[in-house]
Amino acid sequence: MSTTVQRWSGREVRALREAKRMSIRDFAGHLGISERMVSKWEAGGENIIPRPINQSALDSSLAAPGPDVHARFAVMLETATLRVPQPATAPTQPPTIPATDNTIPVGDEHQIRHPIDGKSMVLVEAGTFFSGTDNTPVDLPAFYIDVFPTTNADYARFVAATDAKPPLHWQGSEPPAELLNHPVVFVTWHDANAYAEWAGKTLPTSQQWEKAARGTRGDLYPWGNQRTPAKVNYREHAIRSTTPVDTYASGVSPYGVYDLCGNVWEWCATPSAPGRYELKGSAFTSPFLRCTPASFNDASAHMHDDTGFRCTTYSPSC
Repeated sequence: MSTTVQRWSGREVRALREAKRMSIRDFAGHLGISERMVSKWEAGGENIIPRPINQSALDSSLAAPGPDVHARFAVMLETATLRVPQPATAPTQPPTIPATDNTIPVGDEHQIRHPIDGKSMVLVEAGTFFSGTDNTPVDLPAFYIDVFPTTNADYARFVAATDAKPPLHWQGSEPPAELLNHPVVFVTWHDANAYAEWAGKTLPTSQQWEKAARGTRGDLYPWGNQRTPAKVNYREHAIRSTTPVDTYASGVSPYGVYDLCGNVWEWCATPSAPGRYELKGSAFTSPFLRCTPASFNDASAHMHDDTGFRCTTYSPSC
């Protein structure tokens, strides 16, 4: 008979991990979170309760195994006092954790689902890429980036949670049903940054965005060096509006990131002048020649038109 958990704490987390006979690293990758988060839960024992989205992930993890895992899990909960790390009796040197962790555990596809806004994110590995129109070598630490731009449905959850002002094209506080999977537009840089802060993420720097689009070889476009307008929602297509974020599957970047050319301009964290920030990617209103990810564009932080965004993070959080 399967076992269920009414509310997960660090105690049950450790019991499940050990019942599955997984290391902290493997278990973190299995759940799509960081090793540090698993360690934090287990160290807190019954005094730490993961957030609801992680409670759901743990429920799914427990539901999947066969009877042997369920039996071990039940025995551990009923008969064992789980080990909780105690303070050291002598001073010890804490582990060095860099500000940007280049060894973030991920699943087999290097992809996670962010625990706050629920968006799929993909790992862009640490290393050098060729940046700008002059292909200057730039070294970046590893980071995650949203696979898709922030959609109207994503932004609606933010509006509902924070009472933020809805974009101009919405019907009151709700986006049009037919646009739920389209990228949100009519957002200023301040709007985009507020969403990122709510989600526990950041806007990408222009170099992060460009590396996610071009890969490490200095390609002109996400799909390579071929001039292929069919892979982009741009002005000459005469669509005259946004398209669903998963439309142009043949135009994904080497990391599997969508819509890095066309559809909507995307705000970056990089300032270009006081009160102005870089934009990347071009939009459905842009000519194809503006679609190259190395191209420069910027705007006032208060501008809102064919502007959207996506987010980055260095590590998933609780």
